[in-house]
Amino acid sequence: MLIENAVFGIIQLIIAIIFAVIALYISFWTLGKISKGLNEEEELAKGNTAVGIIVAAVFVAVAIVVESGVKGLSAGIAKAFRAGLFSADGMLAIGLSVFQLVIGIVLAVGAIYLALYILDKLTKGVEEFEELKKGNIAVALEMAGVIIAVAVIIQSGVLGITAALI
Repeated sequence: MLIENAVFGIIQLIIAIIFAVIALYISFWTLGKISKGLNEEEELAKGNTAVGIIVAAVFVAVAIVVESGVKGLSAGIAKAFRAGLFSADGMLAIGLSVFQLVIGIVLAVGAIYLALYILDKLTKGVEEFEELKKGNIAVALEMAGVIIAVAVIIQSGVLGITAALI
């Protein structure tokens, strides 16, 4: 039983690391696509704190959502072990939990994109990404708050998907 639990934990850890890296890469890439000509890597290299705040907020937001997906993955793997790892029920549980985690990543990235798009439309007098380029910390904090708030809300949805599928 101890060895089985250790194997179970190692599998969870490996899968969580893989999906976390993928999610962070996708979120950074997506931020680059929606940031209207702002080159995040150059700005970070210059020491632009405002851009650093936004990149950090995106990473934290994705981590919040992916963490809830990893909980679902853990539940799916546990169910698969109980049903028999290579049984039809076991494979289905793992497949559904991986699907749920992927949906969580897609929802996180999509929600961040949507939140920034809506924020841009609501604040017509402020060009957020231009302000970030100037190092405007106030705008960075506003955007970071929106990004993290959306992630917290999306996390509940991902946990609901887990409850429904697993």
